[in-house]
Amino acid sequence: MSGRAPIFCSTNMDSVRQELIRIKPQILLLDYELPQLEGSDDISGLMKLNPETKIIILTSLISDEIEWNLFRTGIRGCCRSDIEPEQLKIIVDSVQRGELWLRRALSWHLLNELVAITKEKNKMKQAISDMLANLTRRECEIATLVGNGESNKQIARRLDITERTVKAHLTEVFRKLEVADRLKLALMVKGSITHLISSRIAH
Repeated sequence: MSGRAPIFCSTNMDSVRQELIRIKPQILLLDYELPQLEGSDDISGLMKLNPETKIIILTSLISDEIEWNLFRTGIRGCCRSDIEPEQLKIIVDSVQRGELWLRRALSWHLLNELVAITKEKNKMKQAISDMLANLTRRECEIATLVGNGESNKQIARRLDITERTVKAHLTEVFRKLEVADRLKLALMVKGSITHLISSRIAH
């Protein structure tokens, strides 16, 4: 592991926290049996101290569920404490390149997680599309401009209408989309309403 800097060695959690803030290492090799380490909660705390540091857990035998929960916490790799130095170097290099070091036995967890996330995103996207479909073309235009951060005065000037008309349209948009303010409207329509308008024009 020569040539890698900065390098530090800590034997307790307090020291690890201090060095994370002081040195800000690219990689942290963390012994899961380290005294005072209380599982995933403490690991999450370390990540908050320096989000840029990639954590690799060194551990004896743990269950698949515990290991997967560690990956869900945000660690980038996990391997046995007695791993050969050359193999550990390969893992560190892989994690530095942005890869995950994940056992094949855990790959089904990753697949299930991706499937669940994709289903949820598609469900949300469909729900938003259904609500956006209830807007008139003018309401779509105004909602898009709100999503771009424009004020009522700017929208009125751009569309050559009065601010009062803009407010009236926005009131109807809020009602149809069941949102209470401009920020929530902007978050909802960003990236979705443009596609809707394009599809309407195409037809």
